[in-house]
Order: sequence, then C-alpha cells, then structure tokens
Amino acid sequence: MEPATVLSIAIAVILVIITGFAIYTAFGPPAAQLDDPFEDHED
Repeated sequence: MEPATVLSIAIAVILVIITGFAIYTAFGPPAAQLDDPFEDHED
C-alpha cells in the first residue's frame, strides 16, 4: 500500500472514533451528568 493511503485511512478512522465518542458522550448514558447552564439561570 502507498504511505498516503495508509495515512488517509488512519486519519479517517481517528476522525470516526472521535465523532462516535462525542455522540456517545452527548446523547448516551454520560449525558445524564451534563449540566445545562441555561436551566440554572431562569428569569
């Protein structure tokens, strides 16, 4: 394989892993621990 192909695949895999982790953190079970700053300051 060409080094550029390996690098491109590695970057794509890392990007998919980071995106998946962000979605899991935002909408999965860890989301219950997140705090909404707008709910804390209602008028």
